Amino acid sequence: MNKVYETVIGIEVHVELNTKTKMFCRCSADYFGKKPNTHTCPVCLGIPGALPYINEEAIKKCMRIGLALNCSVNEQSYFERKNYFYPDLAKGYQISQLVKPLNINGQLEVEDESGVTSMIRINRVHQEEDTGKLTHVGSETLIDFNRSGVPLVEIVTEPDFHSSAQVKDYAKKLQQIFRYLGVSNADMERGDMRLEANVSVRPVGQKELPPYRVELKNINSFRFMQAAIEYEIKRQIWVLERGETLTQETRGWNETKKETYLQRSKEEAHDYRYFPEPDLPELKIDTLQLRELLRKQLPELPAQKVKRFFDEYGLNKAQIAMMADSKEMAEFFEEAVKVGSKYKVESIKVANFIINKKVNIEDINPEQLIKDIVNQNTGMISDEKELEKVVKEVIDENSKAVEDFKAGKEVALQVIIGSVMKKTKGKAEIKKVKEILEGVLKS
Repeated sequence: MNKVYETVIGIEVHVELNTKTKMFCRCSADYFGKKPNTHTCPVCLGIPGALPYINEEAIKKCMRIGLALNCSVNEQSYFERKNYFYPDLAKGYQISQLVKPLNINGQLEVEDESGVTSMIRINRVHQEEDTGKLTHVGSETLIDFNRSGVPLVEIVTEPDFHSSAQVKDYAKKLQQIFRYLGVSNADMERGDMRLEANVSVRPVGQKELPPYRVELKNINSFRFMQAAIEYEIKRQIWVLERGETLTQETRGWNETKKETYLQRSKEEAHDYRYFPEPDLPELKIDTLQLRELLRKQLPELPAQKVKRFFDEYGLNKAQIAMMADSKEMAEFFEEAVKVGSKYKVESIKVANFIINKKVNIEDINPEQLIKDIVNQNTGMISDEKELEKVVKEVIDENSKAVEDFKAGKEVALQVIIGSVMKKTKGKAEIKKVKEILEGVLKS
């Protein structure tokens, strides 16, 4: 009889910071699309005798990420050399952090495919430098060191994920946080943000972590990461069911074949022979003073905005997802609501108009948006009997939402209202729809 397995996943996310200069030298960090090997100097090329020095702005941005993820900031932190030999690593080592990272012990809430939430523990948020970039052309491999030394932050979780849907939600929320903070573009196609997953399976009921883990390396798409994890889970279960043993290894994702492939045996920390970077001083941080200063500079973060948009504007989950998707969209929406209040245009109508009309906020200002909504109102449904007929049709078509509302879930009313607005193509007065709905559902 086959065993039932559960998945155990830990995630590592690398994000490049948008500082003006690199982590340990004054070379420009704006390297993307530039001529290869033109943003380099003796420091980032690893020339013997060239001494690094720390980019203060990168340290502050790393700490901001840590604070946004509810981490504690270490009062003492230092850099180490992570030794390994690879063509894109000019020095033969990477300057990183292991023993005393900048930020530790954070957390972030995620959802699975059913909407069930759980808290993911974040082990560390540490500062390091990026490597160069390899380009394979036929039988040749070309190296571009423009990226070498660009400030890179690594966020490492505990093995708290149990599905690919949780991983996808986590990665998307991280990307949103980076953009809200303004610390990175987090553009995955450009390589600003890269994902790695450590995937294992174990029999349900087993408390110990599996004796192995498979690392899925450098994946630059949410969709690819989800597909790679789901494939890897099936592959590992198939191997175990055959009575074979799984070992530490690093695998890549082949999007064409829709399968993972072996890259190398997985190294452990001791394989990298970490030791303190002798050319850089230890970081001593006045955590109380600096943490409070940085905390005051934090914007309203996505999770806080989602809660406020629900409480203050009565938006449903789908509307909030769109209105809070980016800091720029959220600010545009709130300004439009402010303008709309002068014309008695409700916040829900503003959100629906932006969503239904696929409004590009770069092409229109909030004042013009409200004028367009007011002008559209000339075709509103004024016949109450006609509107009541539509409302009853929607109630019949949304039995689950009706049951939820009768069970005390007020948010379900927004789902039904949204369906009425969709059916009437936005030509119903939301206030009137709500009155009719409450009258029918509570009768």
